[in-house]
Amino acid sequence: MNIAMIIAGGKGIRTKQDIPKQFLNIQDKPVIVYTMQAFQKHPEIDGILVVCIDGWQEMLKAYAGQFNITKLRWITTGGENGQESIRNGLMELEKHCKESDLVLIHDAIRPNVSQEIISGCIAECRLHGCAITVVPCAEAMLLRSDNLNSSSALIARETLARTQTPQAFSLGKLLWAHREAKNQGICNSTASCTLMVELGQEVYFCPGSEKNIKITTTEDLEIFKALLMAGKDEWLK
Repeated sequence: MNIAMIIAGGKGIRTKQDIPKQFLNIQDKPVIVYTMQAFQKHPEIDGILVVCIDGWQEMLKAYAGQFNITKLRWITTGGENGQESIRNGLMELEKHCKESDLVLIHDAIRPNVSQEIISGCIAECRLHGCAITVVPCAEAMLLRSDNLNSSSALIARETLARTQTPQAFSLGKLLWAHREAKNQGICNSTASCTLMVELGQEVYFCPGSEKNIKITTTEDLEIFKALLMAGKDEWLK
């Protein structure tokens, strides 16, 4: 099976809203519904697990019913950070899935993920055992000096990749990584790709998109609204 694990455990402090950003309504639809609909529509996704911020599980179930998200099979509670939230999701999947099943870990607050990105992530994971969605770095990159307010060194941008989600691995590989991280005292890695690199693993890339925006600030909300108004893809209808 191919399982989408949607991480919706964050509180969304940087958007300065009263409710978590993944539940904010954009054009009469919560952000997380756009995200779930992308995986609901994809023919290669067999099930969806949402790692949900505590207290919002019943609301999530209600939205899934309202918007016909029939692939939502499991809901579990988020942790203190992203790494712990993913581990909570993996512990739930371990009860129901095989270690050979593919898990696509995706931010709930990346609601504009395309069908092509999902397909590419699955294909790359099947080929190399993992897949990290990335976009090239187009800007000039400078290394901050010790005072963080100046620079006298540059980093070649062609050597850099900006990571997005989804990030795909087999369930068995992810379970191994999180258990090994616990043994090594790694408790707050930024993402699944960084955790794997910290554990000495090589990761492989698949193409993302500048439209695969992560909603972190109020400016990001405005950009997502503009993308919706610019023209909806079929999956957004």
